[in-house]
Amino acid sequence: MLKHLFVALVLRPVVLIVLGLNVRHRERLPTSGPAILAANHNSHLDTAVLLSLLPQRLAGRIRPVAAADYFLSNPLLAWFSRHLLGILPIERRGSRSGDPLAALEDALDRNELLILFPEGTRGEPERMAEFKSGLGRLAERRPEVPVIPIFLHGLGKALPKGSLLPVPFFCDVFVGPALQGRDHQNPRQFLESYGTAIADLEKACPAAEWE
Repeated sequence: MLKHLFVALVLRPVVLIVLGLNVRHRERLPTSGPAILAANHNSHLDTAVLLSLLPQRLAGRIRPVAAADYFLSNPLLAWFSRHLLGILPIERRGSRSGDPLAALEDALDRNELLILFPEGTRGEPERMAEFKSGLGRLAERRPEVPVIPIFLHGLGKALPKGSLLPVPFFCDVFVGPALQGRDHQNPRQFLESYGTAIADLEKACPAAEWE
């Protein structure tokens, strides 16, 4: 209930008022779970924007995958992340309690929707980093689950790493066709297809005046 209220009364209005969003191919976003939304990552706004684009009725089933060492680093941030954002915390430097992907598989088996950033962390604003292997391994383990490639543009300028308050900025969200692990021979091949999909979306995105 808390998360539903937070998304409806705080997050959606903030995204609507502060950001000018150009969403291309919104019809490709999932309307039910399980599904994985896999996007490039430059800003904390990335998660907020993706949460705001999905139907409100799904709010309680959307689970942003987030770094435990950051989002659980203090009690206040941990409460906010768990109860208002509904994160699935994972260990970035190797799990101390077994398989780091197990919790993600369990969530997909409960028909939840994951928000996943294959780069693993926010990088330099508007610069893509190398993708980690986790997305490919997850697609191999759950080969029927659709993975939606999403290219985000401009959010790293609206709220860059290290900033606390967003500034008004026009941003783009380009949604690609779903990929599935069953169409690929191994995790590396899946990750190559994902990289190609993101590159194609980036090419289709018009350059901004600040670039």
